[in-house]
Amino acid sequence: MPRAIRGVLIQCEPAIKSIIVHLDSVNNDIIIEDLDEQTLVVKENMVQLLKQKLEDRLKETYRPEEPLADSD
Repeated sequence: MPRAIRGVLIQCEPAIKSIIVHLDSVNNDIIIEDLDEQTLVVKENMVQLLKQKLEDRLKETYRPEEPLADSD
């Protein structure tokens, strides 16, 4: 008997997709199907967790711009 899994279509930049793929590689519990370089189908019940993990990961890599030093 076929089994259906509820999923959500995610379209994003390739860089964000690579982060999602990396997050999924730990437990293989997020991605249902990798469609192309910008599109994934992820488990519906994992969307909120995925958003939180992405936000945390992006905060780790975000570097605020340094103010330019005035040369007086």
